[in-house]
Amino acid sequence: MPPALAAPVLQTHIEAAIKNNGGWLPFDRFMDMALYAPGLGYYANDLRKFGLFPSEDVASGSDFVTAPELTPLFGQTLAKQVAQALQQTQTTEIWEFGAGSGVLALQLLSALEQLGQSVTCYTIVDLSGSLRQRQQETLAVFGDKVRWASELPDAMQGVVVGNEVLDAMPVKLLARVKGTWYERGVINKDGQFDWQDRLTELRPPLEVMGEHDYLTEIHPQAEAFMRTLAHKLTSSERGGAAFFIDYGFPEAEYFHPQRHMGTVMCHQGHKADGDPLAQVGRKDITAHVNFTVVAVAAQDEGLNALGYASQGRFLLNCGLHLALEDADLPNRANAMKLINEHEMGELFKVIGFCTGEPWDAIGFSAGDRTHTL
Repeated sequence: MPPALAAPVLQTHIEAAIKNNGGWLPFDRFMDMALYAPGLGYYANDLRKFGLFPSEDVASGSDFVTAPELTPLFGQTLAKQVAQALQQTQTTEIWEFGAGSGVLALQLLSALEQLGQSVTCYTIVDLSGSLRQRQQETLAVFGDKVRWASELPDAMQGVVVGNEVLDAMPVKLLARVKGTWYERGVINKDGQFDWQDRLTELRPPLEVMGEHDYLTEIHPQAEAFMRTLAHKLTSSERGGAAFFIDYGFPEAEYFHPQRHMGTVMCHQGHKADGDPLAQVGRKDITAHVNFTVVAVAAQDEGLNALGYASQGRFLLNCGLHLALEDADLPNRANAMKLINEHEMGELFKVIGFCTGEPWDAIGFSAGDRTHTL
């Protein structure tokens, strides 16, 4: 379906879901449909998502840039951690969730080849058919080594990577208004989406101090994803490791009394806004990651933590500073965005897990913050 038609049809689709649910839809269901409704949602339609700004990509409709699009040094540096994980787990498979444009996969496979690290299979798990086509074009040079999966096997082995995938998982909205907790959902008001709160027994995992009104999120889908992934890794004979890179906080920071507006954010045309009910299907909707619940869910199913660190520290631990010595000026400038605290270096975090006994992962050799989770 042409992108110009996707949003109106998607709106009708969501309106029907609201009606069928008694006139009110929890935000996590709304977000899921806005992003992933087959052929209509933001990640399931043909709109361009990834691209640098400023560049000609803006004219083609890109909305945001991720680390691999900034510079190949990101994937080349991450590859050193992946190579160590493959060696430690004695596996040769890589799984990537939410592979975007396929650029990270290209960087990892190219760098691992240069490192002499064997990779027999690179599996991409992505819900977007349009992105899959772009990934196939990007990764054609690696032929049959790359495959795509729409569902997971009963058991998995190898190294899992996910860059900015957890933040795109639907969240529930909880609002404390005059001391009472409500779940915030979406209604159809005169042909427009609008908010409506309903009393709920749901609560944030931490008590939010103070009596002021407070909006926040809980992450049941991300928790369920981590439990499923952990179960499948621990069910295999060799197991493996997993690394997720995303923006977010440990629990104590996530539910800080001053963070009273929540973290849901939208991205369109390299601009951010806070209204997920507008331009539905034509812009990204995200929420920051609660890394504590991610870690607890993984550990509940048998994974052990390898570490938790800022992206800047993780990349430096993996040798990004050495790669900068031979990089040209544009790549140096963009690599600095990955590690500078006022850009992506501090807001983005990396968390790692493994099956079996933990080992000394190079990415967490200094600046490990696992104790803050």
